Amino acid sequence: MEDHVRALASTVEAAERVAIVLTHGHGDHAAAAPQLSRLTGALVHGPEGLDGVHVALREGDVVSTDAGDLVALHTPGHTPEHLSFVWADRDALFVGDLFLGEGDTTWVAEYPGCVADYLRSLKRVREMCPSVMYPTHGPPLENPTEAIDRFESHRRRRIDQARRAMEEHPMADIEGLLDAVYGSQLPEGLRGAARLSLGALVDFVRDGGTV
Repeated sequence: MEDHVRALASTVEAAERVAIVLTHGHGDHAAAAPQLSRLTGALVHGPEGLDGVHVALREGDVVSTDAGDLVALHTPGHTPEHLSFVWADRDALFVGDLFLGEGDTTWVAEYPGCVADYLRSLKRVREMCPSVMYPTHGPPLENPTEAIDRFESHRRRRIDQARRAMEEHPMADIEGLLDAVYGSQLPEGLRGAARLSLGALVDFVRDGGTV
């Protein structure tokens, strides 16, 4: 990682000012920020409460850049502190890990209430109608409506599967429900993550299951 961070720092060494902006605290997003800050002299902007953040951001806070302002938008679900950033000058939205550039799902199992938060965040993004969304992983999403539909449909299908499994196996624990939802052929290496994801879905259903 060190070589990568040094290479990144070298690309901005001629800039008058550099700002580091974090969407959330997962290691693949935030771990290199302190070193990059030391190499560039840049302040780290990100959700309040994260280690290493110099400028704590809340909903509506602005990070000014030479390409236009970035306005923080609280979009929890992937993590409780997750921020997206509105780039109004380009009618664009930086969405961190709320979406991925490919596929139809992202990690939503981090904390109690994450599924409801995630669905509400998708609704907020849908109402904004951006022209393009920039996820951290993968290519730009140039048809945001289609992407939102795809990710929401996947999550609601999983919710429906969890609900049916709970109805059909009312005495089953998470392990029993896991086979009912994902099938007995789920690779062992994925079982832990699937268990956490299903647990979040089950909690959502038990809490009323509506957003």
